Amino acid sequence: MEYVQERVATLHDLGGTVPGAPLSETAVVVPIMPREVERPAAEHTFETLADLDVASVVVPVRAPPEQIAAVQSWLAGFDLPLDVLWCNAPEVEAVLADVGLREGTSGDDLPQGKGADVWLGLGVAADAAEYVVVHDADATSYDASHVQRLLAPLADGFDFTKGYYARVEDDGLYGRLCRLFYEPLLAALDDLEPHPAVDYFGAFRYALAGEFATTADLARSMRAQRAWGLEIGTLGEAYRLAGPEGSAQVDLGIHRHDHRSVDGDGGLASMSEQVGSALFRALADQGVEPELDVLTERYLAAGDRLVEQYAADARHNGVPHDRAAEREQVRAYADAIQPPGADSRLPAWTDAPIEPADVHAASDRAITDRAAALDGSGAVSVRGSDPRN
Repeated sequence: MEYVQERVATLHDLGGTVPGAPLSETAVVVPIMPREVERPAAEHTFETLADLDVASVVVPVRAPPEQIAAVQSWLAGFDLPLDVLWCNAPEVEAVLADVGLREGTSGDDLPQGKGADVWLGLGVAADAAEYVVVHDADATSYDASHVQRLLAPLADGFDFTKGYYARVEDDGLYGRLCRLFYEPLLAALDDLEPHPAVDYFGAFRYALAGEFATTADLARSMRAQRAWGLEIGTLGEAYRLAGPEGSAQVDLGIHRHDHRSVDGDGGLASMSEQVGSALFRALADQGVEPELDVLTERYLAAGDRLVEQYAADARHNGVPHDRAAEREQVRAYADAIQPPGADSRLPAWTDAPIEPADVHAASDRAITDRAAALDGSGAVSVRGSDPRN
């Protein structure tokens, strides 16, 4: 069995033993979208969490007004110490706008997405507990031990942990954005401009995993990307605040959850742009600013090499693999190798001009007022398009 270490401590599952963890001192943040409500993966996630004795489960939701009552009603059906945050409630957006957290330097409205939702959740969670765990609600393979495995290293003195896992199903290898964009890009960066920060980013076996845990102090000190660059932005903040010695990654087995198309709004190609921007912003924080034309050439070469390695691995395990399609994806993602643009990150809560309690109170008012406006009838469909940008 493999137990090789990386630049950061790598904690393997060597036999199924679940480590002890400070659950009663922990808040779990689970961002959801209306389209996930009542689906088997989300039902399984919250039912599993109900079996854990955690201090709080904070659920950031970005939903249109006609759906929030139904989302709240569905969540209330689980036996959980629940805090629902309606992230795009008019009252919440007003609180953020009043202190300048909705606009860019030119006065334009900035996009709000998963990163902004998790940032709001981190603030509330860090006020509620000593430790914070973050994960999504879209994995049918979710297990209660994931929370404990992410938490245990924090009790041992680490400040930041991140999960890693295999993304493989009967019809092929997944985790495409990580395998075909992030990993070859890090290999190209290491070849072109070696740096301790590049080593750190490259040490994580699934850098785009949404599962991580921190101490409450570190959660309050992290700046956040507003949208899909959240995972890489979080790694950049962990490098700045905890460093390799304070960071660990934890084996969470095999994950199975929804897949995205490459093209289209919210597809992997558009996500790669935000991931690339977050990575280059985090590297610029450390003084790493590579020549992007040369980097693109080396990325393409590294991508082609890795595609051949994935093909060999797939053949070895009898898993379908479309080499030509993966080469096309590598070339599609190359367009994301661009300068990071203006820094639109949300500030650390320690530097924010508002308190998490302000957001929490505004969300509570909005949900209560919406329920009253519906006269107690929240029986509307919660299925629909993803309202996140």
